[in-house]
Amino acid sequence: MEAAGGEGEREALTCFSYNQDCTSLAIGTKTGYRLFSLSSVEQLDQVHESNEIPDVFIVERLFSSSLVVVVSRAKPQQMNVYHFKKGTEICNYSYSSNILSIRLNRQRLIVCLEESIYIHNIKDMKLLKTILNTPPNTTGLCALSINHSNSYVAYPGSPVVGEIVLYDGNLLRDVCSISAHEGPLAALAFNSTGSKLASASEKGTVFRVFSIPEGQKLYEFRRGMKRYVNISSLVFSMDSQFLCASSNTETVHIFKLEHLTDSRPEEPPSWSGYMGKMFMAATNYLPSQVSGMMSQDRAFATVRLNFSGQRNICVLSTIQKLPRLLVTTSGGHLYIYNLDPQDGGECVLIKKHSLLDLVKPEENKENDLLSPATQTYAATVARQTSVPSPSMMPGYSEDGGALRGEIIPEHEFATGPVCLDDENEFPPIILCRGSRMNKVKRS
Repeated sequence: MEAAGGEGEREALTCFSYNQDCTSLAIGTKTGYRLFSLSSVEQLDQVHESNEIPDVFIVERLFSSSLVVVVSRAKPQQMNVYHFKKGTEICNYSYSSNILSIRLNRQRLIVCLEESIYIHNIKDMKLLKTILNTPPNTTGLCALSINHSNSYVAYPGSPVVGEIVLYDGNLLRDVCSISAHEGPLAALAFNSTGSKLASASEKGTVFRVFSIPEGQKLYEFRRGMKRYVNISSLVFSMDSQFLCASSNTETVHIFKLEHLTDSRPEEPPSWSGYMGKMFMAATNYLPSQVSGMMSQDRAFATVRLNFSGQRNICVLSTIQKLPRLLVTTSGGHLYIYNLDPQDGGECVLIKKHSLLDLVKPEENKENDLLSPATQTYAATVARQTSVPSPSMMPGYSEDGGALRGEIIPEHEFATGPVCLDDENEFPPIILCRGSRMNKVKRS
């Protein structure tokens, strides 16, 4: 759910991304980054603003916690992790080449380079696994399930065909390979539970949804055949009922994931039902390509944007108890539309926010009422007199396991997922600050 930066006079934002549950928006600019709360339609509250890091091209927030990950074009190989409410740096890591994307959940932090993927334990930022020699992935296409109980990772298995590699980020092992499209992949997205995975190819005409971890195709949707497009975002609604896709065109498509199954009661006979069965029977006698096209579902709802060509990302969220479609553009605007979950159709624009003209409130109350816990991993670390760098800890090689893709022994894992209700969960520890991972040598 993010868009990385590009060149262009109209592009006020260098990057922008929604958090994992679509309750927060992060934007990067030439001078820093900003975080916004998405709890209201009429008012957009700025949670935090930082001008300490210039030319930000990746900024990711962990749910509604104070953990934020930032990468600057000035140091494209370095990841900085901050506790923004305390104004402190948790740690930083440097990698063998430019960072292309970062994904977070309560258990794992994924760093995607062009030919490798690094998996960190987000509790203490230890490097757990390095997946080396992945197929060339110039856009950093990578998806992470926000469900920390499985932490599935999906990434391209080929630069020429639409093969998806599914990896278990918790057990640190391959799960399966999915043949999704004939052409190279352009977008990947998990639903909130990690039970479904959506994909699109570079053509941008067909979207497919697969069951996870089996990799069986469940749904197929068609955007259209008039022209190929560049898919800029692909995302499920939090309840997994809808799939939204946006591109470099002026149209956003929303598909509804509903199929009749054997578990549903038999519908009473009707003329439309009879004709539907006749139509489906007729497709058996048509060429496979034609019948496949005819049986694909069309868009349930659409949005006609008043612009085209700008980079944009979309999410489907519930704001003030109603379903909304949110569109953020590189021009620095957030558009909010109403979505009719019953009848679909054309979505109605109800609010437009300018992300760069907002005045920061004197005091933002987000997370202010959270009470810190006393017994946490952070508190345990804080009581230690000194913390060694990762390369000096038992079970770590000099390069932190990066050269051989080593797995950190299980007893080294920090316990449990991150407790997002604890403001002390990420204190200014020196666990990996200043440490530098050796560059990975390619053969």
